[in-house]
Amino acid sequence: MKVIKRSGMEVDFDLSKITNAIKAANKEVDPIYQLNPYQIEAVSRMVVDKIGTGSYAVQVEDIQDLVETSIMEMRGYEVAQKYVRYRYKRELKRKSNTTDNGILALIDHLNESINQENSNKNPVINSTQRDYMAGEVSKDLTMRVLLPEEIVKAHEEGIIHFHDADYFAQKEHNCDLINLEDMLQNGTVISETLIEKPHSFFTACNVTTQIVAQVASNQYGGQSFTLSHLAPFVEVSRQKIRQTVIEERTACGDSLDEDKVEKIVESRLKEEIRSGIQTIQYQLITLMTCNGQAPFVTMFMYLDEVPEGRTRDDLAMLIEEVLIQRMQGVKNEKGIWITPAFPKLIYVLDEDNIHETSPYWSLTQLAAKCTAKRMVPDYISAKVMRELKKGDVYPCMGCRSFPTVEDGQRNPDGSRKYYGRFNQGVVTINLVDVACSSQGDMDKFWEILEERLELCHRALRCRHERLLGTTSDVAPILWQHGALARLEKGEKIDKLLYDGYSTISLGYVGLCEMCRRMLGVPHTDPEGREFALKVMQKLNDKCAEWKAAEHISYSVYGTPMESTTYKFAKCLQKRFGIIPGVTDKNYITNSYHVHVTEEIDAFSKLKFEAEFQKLSPGGAISYVEVPNLQDNIEAVLSVMKFIYDNIVYAELNTKSDYCEECGYDGEIKIVETEDGKLVWECPNCGNRDQSKMSVARRTCGYIGTQFWNQGRTQEIKDRVLHL
Repeated sequence: MKVIKRSGMEVDFDLSKITNAIKAANKEVDPIYQLNPYQIEAVSRMVVDKIGTGSYAVQVEDIQDLVETSIMEMRGYEVAQKYVRYRYKRELKRKSNTTDNGILALIDHLNESINQENSNKNPVINSTQRDYMAGEVSKDLTMRVLLPEEIVKAHEEGIIHFHDADYFAQKEHNCDLINLEDMLQNGTVISETLIEKPHSFFTACNVTTQIVAQVASNQYGGQSFTLSHLAPFVEVSRQKIRQTVIEERTACGDSLDEDKVEKIVESRLKEEIRSGIQTIQYQLITLMTCNGQAPFVTMFMYLDEVPEGRTRDDLAMLIEEVLIQRMQGVKNEKGIWITPAFPKLIYVLDEDNIHETSPYWSLTQLAAKCTAKRMVPDYISAKVMRELKKGDVYPCMGCRSFPTVEDGQRNPDGSRKYYGRFNQGVVTINLVDVACSSQGDMDKFWEILEERLELCHRALRCRHERLLGTTSDVAPILWQHGALARLEKGEKIDKLLYDGYSTISLGYVGLCEMCRRMLGVPHTDPEGREFALKVMQKLNDKCAEWKAAEHISYSVYGTPMESTTYKFAKCLQKRFGIIPGVTDKNYITNSYHVHVTEEIDAFSKLKFEAEFQKLSPGGAISYVEVPNLQDNIEAVLSVMKFIYDNIVYAELNTKSDYCEECGYDGEIKIVETEDGKLVWECPNCGNRDQSKMSVARRTCGYIGTQFWNQGRTQEIKDRVLHL
């Protein structure tokens, strides 16, 4: 049995500490009110029995709550009172310094909440630890000084989640949609060095990786760029290579036959494309930014983003090379080909690539093969997106956060502006807590929801106001040199925080469990669906109300929860106990998703969730869980065609694992140990050493490779196949 201390350190449960604490409180009261030794032993047993039923590590605060209630059950009221006072004094002492223990536990690799906080960060390496140490200090300042007490309290109780508190003190923002075209075509500055327009495709690729690394080090979320902004440089290289070939053949007295020249040029060009794409993929995988992980970057691949003709064909060549290299994967330190987490790939489905008769159908077939083997690309339907986004098709700013459609934000040619925009941050409402707090009373539910949304609004205003007054000098690559804007030195970024240039996200989670608590049915039931859609509309109405009043682009966002899913589940169990179908798991469901245990086929799931995507304009992604489909590409293509006709943004989740002990390359399983802990185990040799296995799973719209906390691990274990 494990206990998670306040520092995040996970330790073995020690019964003597409970007994000693009760005895200490017992000595503080008059003998007539003291518990006898048998009663003290009974209280200890009661606590052990209550926490022994869980399959996860218990928070120390939860144990202390159980001790308090168990003493009361023994009618030791005076002893309980002394125990409460003891806890209060200890709490005051802890608040005098809230970071030392957490940081020391982090340095000694004992802080379990940090170790499993991000599935793409290795908490052992120095750069990650340095980022986490800074984060611990930032969180301390944020919670003690920078945020109002009501928001801190709601965050700690799991009523809302104030995301990324570890970066709040630094006045950083969430995610970006990089204006790579501006930076490449008009030049940029990196580390006070002028970078002019590249004179070749390969150089453009090198510059792109440097831009991505710089951007990643100046914000805390994801970022995206489009391959179409690199496509024009293919022609630049083509002409440069052509000139070189002509000069070489002329010097050698060789024929300048156009067909021969063309073949040589295209052969050399393809080699440069291969090297350029390899540079992007390998540099982005191997780069380590200042926050201790590879840049959280998404590459957007949309053929119709460039004009028909040679430029579109050049873009198709780039997309083909990206898919070929991603299918191959990357070699780990043992020389084994594995699945990398980044860059995340998005492939847009449109009329010129979705049908067998479409000119770029072969590219879509290649994308399907890549998805079956490496879990990417994910897919955006241009058809559905145009219907929902006023005819526009554009990428998200990271793994799922989309800029809103803003008629007031325009490019010089009059088209709506998307590249260069960003997200200010996220605050998420726990809808399960709203339902449980209302105890099934519908009138009370809407009343509490209104109150909680206003609480989220105040928290979002804190995020917005924290960024106000920030000067462009804090991140020149973002604000001065084209990634997001070209402001003057010393100029404040304030104008970019209003009128739709940037968004700010109201996240939500637990729509499924909310319906189960209020109606006794999931949101896939007709009654549950109607209620869930009403709640979603309420969220959108509030965002519209706030936006109209403040000219800040609030938007509803389907929150991806990684470690927070476990935190919310624990908070719900603490506040409301175990409610079947609602709080009986160590996780709650992301956003509007169908519960991972619910039997539903892939097509029904995507069709159902499409309705909820429409009501998540700030970002959302759906998925279907599938088996190994490398020998059934037709099935992948069938899902892709269904996505094109029905839903904006979706992905296929498969498995991509490898055991270094025995060479097994199938699915590594999750098993439960005798003490109730979930661990990963090779089904072939029984290896449980995480350092000797490669496991890749999609958890929040992106691929994770560093393992997860117990709540998310249980969610992964519980997933049923949809195909």
